[in-house]
Amino acid sequence: MCGIAQIDVEDWSKYTEFRGGYSASHHVVVWFWKAVRSFDNEFRARLLQFVTGTSRVPMNGFRELQGSNGPQKFCIEKWGSPNDLPRAHTCFNRIDLPPYKDYHTLKDKLKTAVECTGGFEID
Repeated sequence: MCGIAQIDVEDWSKYTEFRGGYSASHHVVVWFWKAVRSFDNEFRARLLQFVTGTSRVPMNGFRELQGSNGPQKFCIEKWGSPNDLPRAHTCFNRIDLPPYKDYHTLKDKLKTAVECTGGFEID
């Protein structure tokens, strides 16, 4: 078998938690999942790597995602200003997503954050 396993965005979104005022129905979160769905599978894997430290989905799906201290769901937290890039906390499977004003800005900033990741930052 070669390549990256297909990433199930529905499963990913189903097993996601929210903090800082975001919810599954918040427009920024809706835009986030719209952007994720628009990406090809390779870029989805890079996004997953950016946030969790691994590009691989657990064998039984996102419900079994692990953090540094055991089971840890993917988390989207409201943080920063619309001028900021998203930032990730790989130990906690968390992306800090600023309150962007429109979909295209969110998508562009998300792509920039993932593409320009040069290494790890210690929290």
